[in-house]
Amino acid sequence: MQFKDYYETLGVEPGASDADLKTAYRRLARKYHPDVSKEADAEARFKAVNEAYEALRDPAKRSAYDQLRARGYRPGDEVHPPHGGFGGGAGPDFDEIFAGGGAGGGFSDFFEELFGRRRAGQRGAQGPQAPRGDTRARLAVPLEAVYHGHSVRIAVNGKSLDVNVPRGIRPGQAIRLKGQGTHGDLLLEIEYAAHPDFEADGANIVHVLPVAPWEAALGATVSAPTLGGPVELKIPPGSEAGRRLRLRGRGLPGARGAPAGDQIVELEVLAPKAQTEAQREAYRRLEQAFGDDWR
Repeated sequence: MQFKDYYETLGVEPGASDADLKTAYRRLARKYHPDVSKEADAEARFKAVNEAYEALRDPAKRSAYDQLRARGYRPGDEVHPPHGGFGGGAGPDFDEIFAGGGAGGGFSDFFEELFGRRRAGQRGAQGPQAPRGDTRARLAVPLEAVYHGHSVRIAVNGKSLDVNVPRGIRPGQAIRLKGQGTHGDLLLEIEYAAHPDFEADGANIVHVLPVAPWEAALGATVSAPTLGGPVELKIPPGSEAGRRLRLRGRGLPGARGAPAGDQIVELEVLAPKAQTEAQREAYRRLEQAFGDDWR
């Protein structure tokens, strides 16, 4: 089993904040997404970025990983875990499953050994919420599946199963698969997989939208992605970085008849890189027009 430097994969320092991790993840996930990237190794890089973020975004996983990394391992070094793994998993009563095709699917042996992840159905649950003989597992599902109510595919006891994800299901709720546990049913506790474009906040969805300085200053109508497809968004003149705009009803479906959540679009004002002489001249004209007093 070869050591992986998750900080190096994301291009951040070991002391990076949660916000820094999220920013790096979003940038790289967009860059290497197989649907848009033309790079030959895009799919492999995309999976590596997702694995690194999945390991570091959770405080317990990050702590376990940091303890191992502190031993001086470098990428490619052979790592030999103690019997039973490193003890950095989600707890004694849960396995973790990542839905195939989701943002977190296809993790490496290193990830599985470090965090004690095993395929569902290998052991029975001992917690009070699952009858003796049933097996419990956490299932990380893509936000798209929660929004549309799609099925996801998981591996259980060496076979593939399609799990129907109810629209609007919330983290902590469970799906029961009759007879798919070791000696009984399989109880899948839902959590949301990391997503390069969206973050769930209850029923609301948060999206960080890059806009150009002139779009923020003068106002514009731009295309904004949502889980239901792109929509036209009006940016008011004089908008600043961090301003939040609300798309009502564009969040996750409401549970049990409750109204749908909203999508919150947070503006990120970015200055495009000047790549031609005409573009550099445009920046020089801006410099002359605004001077140093704009700060």
